[in-house]
Amino acid sequence: MPDEAELEELLSRPDPAVAEAMGTLAGDIMLLGAGGKMGPSLARLARRASEQAGIRRRVIAVARFSEPAVRTGLEADGVETIRCDLFDGPQVAALPDVPNVIYLAGQKFGTTGDEARTWAVNAVLPGIAAARFPRARIVAFSTGNVYPLWPADSEGPTETDPVEPVGEYAQSALARERVLEFYSRRNGTAMALLRLNYAIEPRYGVLRDIADRVWAGAPVSLAMGRVNLIWQRDANAIALRALARCAAPPLVLNVTGRPSYPVRSLAMEFGWRWGREPVFEGQPGHSALLSNAARSEALFGAPETGIGAMIDRVAEWVEAGGRSLGKPTHFETRDGKF
Repeated sequence: MPDEAELEELLSRPDPAVAEAMGTLAGDIMLLGAGGKMGPSLARLARRASEQAGIRRRVIAVARFSEPAVRTGLEADGVETIRCDLFDGPQVAALPDVPNVIYLAGQKFGTTGDEARTWAVNAVLPGIAAARFPRARIVAFSTGNVYPLWPADSEGPTETDPVEPVGEYAQSALARERVLEFYSRRNGTAMALLRLNYAIEPRYGVLRDIADRVWAGAPVSLAMGRVNLIWQRDANAIALRALARCAAPPLVLNVTGRPSYPVRSLAMEFGWRWGREPVFEGQPGHSALLSNAARSEALFGAPETGIGAMIDRVAEWVEAGGRSLGKPTHFETRDGKF
């Protein structure tokens, strides 16, 4: 079986740009909602980059930690942890004051049938966090789902294009942005909103979803004919570097890789590596959920990890029987119902 400790080391390995950013950033860093898919590796990346830069700081991961092993692993790697329900006012009030906050809390899957909680998590909790840390720099993860489907033969929308979220999840994600923008303007809180799609690593993400289907001989949907992809470590590196770029009103950045890739071609790559003929269903539409990350690239450069390396790592992981997080992305969904 593949070694998950080795994977975590890879996902949290700092590059020189991240170490330099952590070397010039003042103060401790707190990650709110750090128990999900990206939070643990982001906390480790912040810890390791700070050490590489010779900076002593607290990196604090805050979450409910419904999986105790996540908390134990973070503490073993030098990350402080605080168990906290962000809906609990006294618990939030007791959090330490820090000058740097990365906000990761959110709900996407399970929205259909539980719309009320989705709106509460995505639209209420950001206001609680922003009100608690009015003088901090706040980098908050958002999603490319705030955009409408875009012509598939284009580079996708930029940050200045209109937002037209499809479905209640996407609408609640836009509400998260609007609530954070309100507090930024009211309190002068410097923020950056990162519209992410799609972060991947071998245990989850669009590439894992496609690979699983090719490996099993199951149909690969072409309903969403093209996708943008970014290696999780590269997305996390942008989040840390964006702390120095926070502004009031918030800086908005599309965070992903360029160009977009045809889903059919990605499936064929896995099939070629494994000697398996992919099975497809449906036809690519004339539009897709895309994002143009030119602004992010202008600030931070292109993501370090290319599509070939991403496919290689996912293919090797799946072939070796590597664990899945069991959280499919539903990237093929076009009606916004997750």
